[in-house]
Amino acid sequence: MTSSQQATTNDRSEIFGWAMYDWANSAFSTTVGTVFLGPYIASLAATAAEAYPDGLARFMGIPIAPDSFLPYCISFSVGLQVLFLPILGAIADYSHLRKRMMQIFATIGALATILMFFVTGGLWWLGGVLFIIANLAFGAAIVFYNAYLPDIASEEERDRVSSYGFAMGYIGGGILLALNLAFFIFSDAIGVPGDLAVRINLASAGIWWMGFALLTWARLKPRHAARALPPGETYVGVGFKQLGNTFRELKHFPETIKFILAYFLYNDGIQTVIAVASTFAAAPIARGGVGLPQDTLIAIILMIQFVAFGGALLWGRLAGWIGSKQSIIVSLFIWAGVVIYAYGGLQGESRITEFFILGIFIALVLGGSQAISRSLFAQMIPKGKEAEFYSFYEVSERGTSWTGPLLFGLANQIFGSLRYGILALIFYFIAGLIILPFVNVRKAMDDVKNYDKASAS
Repeated sequence: MTSSQQATTNDRSEIFGWAMYDWANSAFSTTVGTVFLGPYIASLAATAAEAYPDGLARFMGIPIAPDSFLPYCISFSVGLQVLFLPILGAIADYSHLRKRMMQIFATIGALATILMFFVTGGLWWLGGVLFIIANLAFGAAIVFYNAYLPDIASEEERDRVSSYGFAMGYIGGGILLALNLAFFIFSDAIGVPGDLAVRINLASAGIWWMGFALLTWARLKPRHAARALPPGETYVGVGFKQLGNTFRELKHFPETIKFILAYFLYNDGIQTVIAVASTFAAAPIARGGVGLPQDTLIAIILMIQFVAFGGALLWGRLAGWIGSKQSIIVSLFIWAGVVIYAYGGLQGESRITEFFILGIFIALVLGGSQAISRSLFAQMIPKGKEAEFYSFYEVSERGTSWTGPLLFGLANQIFGSLRYGILALIFYFIAGLIILPFVNVRKAMDDVKNYDKASAS
């Protein structure tokens, strides 16, 4: 560890700047990914589908169920992440350009989000294309953001700092969502059509993302000077070589691999719930013929944002009391209960009240399960390869899981009911609960320390 790293570890100003990026980009997760974009595109696609006798919209000639289009886009964007994020992480670790690459991809994602303002009528498909670009850039920037955690926080502080970052994200995303909710509800009263209000809200997420990220750039410090390329080499070529070395060295980290597998499974379930919640709640077929009004749905998700702020901080404390792995296991039992109830309940006249209660349980575990997973993973990766390892981690991070949305979309299109997709998500939490208890956290940490000592000698 260099003296510059020692000087900035646990620095409150830098930690605040780091956490402000979660504040900034969470607007994309909430306003775009969770609330407005899914129902908006589905409604536009449904209108476009009226021109066809089978009731399916057409994208590049392919028949698409309106409710399935965005889940397919989520799945495709993650396929791209699987291809690109590991090599981007390797380039960042080799070049020491982690902060600059984070800035570039955050800017691309924010601009793509701002351009969602132009998604109207016959351009309904443009919303999916822009989402693919924005979500890919979102995931790339998050890789470099997460990779900073081992640098800015000492081992004993990482659970707290990671939870603080998620908590700031929920507050930031919640504040913008509250403003968007108010604007959406009163848009007709001020003469703004509903569709235009949705488009303004979508674009506002990109402006929020780009604007508050400036605070992060001002306070987050690079850890090393940029590394020059060897003669005749390119960053892409060197990145592939470094990534190849990392794959060959994975045999030194068997417990880390086991954790990544468990995380990939249970986080696919979490991310699919987040990604399709608004579509599931708003669709009449999901509610036995009666969908939740969009303003009610947004209010529930807004409540989740602010309760999740406390939930993230609570899980940070819980990890200190019972241990990081045990606190994640507790959250997975709650997640399994949430999915089971969502499949079988929420059908009668009390469905709105039930959905609010279910939302409280989701909020309590939403940030906590993710924050503690992130900080626990930070204990299991070697120094100098943070971005590479977090690129693997990010493949199944927020809103970037692919098997869950794909399964959800297919189940809806094949069986004509979103409930079958929700039912299938139970598998992910059960699989996580089967694998995670067998992860030996202490051995994983010892493996990393032994590897770092061997590399330094």
